[in-house]
Amino acid sequence: ALALGGGLLLAAWRWLRGAARAAGAGASMRGKTVIITGANSGLGRAAAAELLRLRARVIMGCRDRARAERAAREIRAELGERGEAEGEGGELVVRELDLASLRSVRAFCHRVLQEEPRLDVLINNAGVFQCPYMKTEDGFEMQFGVNHLGHFLLTNLLLGLLKNSAPSRIVVVSSKLYKYGEINFEDLNSEISYNKSFCYSRSKLANILFARELARRLEGTGVTVNSLHPGIVRTNLGRYVNIPLLAKPLFNLVSWAFFKTPLEGAQTSIYLASSPDVEGVSGKYFGDCKEEELLPKAMDDLVARKLWDISEVMVGLLK
Repeated sequence: ALALGGGLLLAAWRWLRGAARAAGAGASMRGKTVIITGANSGLGRAAAAELLRLRARVIMGCRDRARAERAAREIRAELGERGEAEGEGGELVVRELDLASLRSVRAFCHRVLQEEPRLDVLINNAGVFQCPYMKTEDGFEMQFGVNHLGHFLLTNLLLGLLKNSAPSRIVVVSSKLYKYGEINFEDLNSEISYNKSFCYSRSKLANILFARELARRLEGTGVTVNSLHPGIVRTNLGRYVNIPLLAKPLFNLVSWAFFKTPLEGAQTSIYLASSPDVEGVSGKYFGDCKEEELLPKAMDDLVARKLWDISEVMVGLLK
């Protein structure tokens, strides 16, 4: 009886939470082009499907082209069943993008600049979570390299197109775990010491500092930049997290009951990409489609500018 009652309560909780949708997320995106990194699964896939439903031209920037093509077919089929497939402006396009390779980032941006006359929204969504110590193609610690440096170069190379398409938006997916991160300029590449949890938090703090400094630099251009945390979401981002075999049933129950679905977690990204409520809003941090306060270390403009300057050198924008 207790198990049944608990199950019913959990089901009711999930139903009530699932009913919540982003205010203003239904605004039409017809005629607008959106790039989403890591769009073949999780938050990115959910955002791609919703923005396609809103008639945007969605470019899925993904490392694994085969998986991305499969995800695109599934999204088209899902929307088609509801009578909301591509058409009337909506389009889904797959492009190869490996954020662990600066060469791949440059090739992706070159193609975008050659083929796309406009870019209205860039959603920096892809990420690596608490992986063992490994390096990117260019020798950067993987979490810092993918979560921060890859997106840093991507955004900078596309800034001209975003400015020419203004009003346009940049959306940076961070995490509440930024609170446990510190920017150690003496060991950004984690060659002295490495803790997978702290390094993830550092990369997410770097995301917020990057968004803050970029917003400052883009004042008056018509391009807005905002960061967000999606909450705790059931995605494959935690594939490197080891859960004891005996604890998995309990973990699965808890995650089903209390973690957000990818669509629920993507609501703030969708909101910042499409809602008229945030037209002209820039340099802010959001959660559950509402502005939230940041810790002082995430608002340190001196650290943000120093991180920007060092990142420019690391990705080769400055020699």
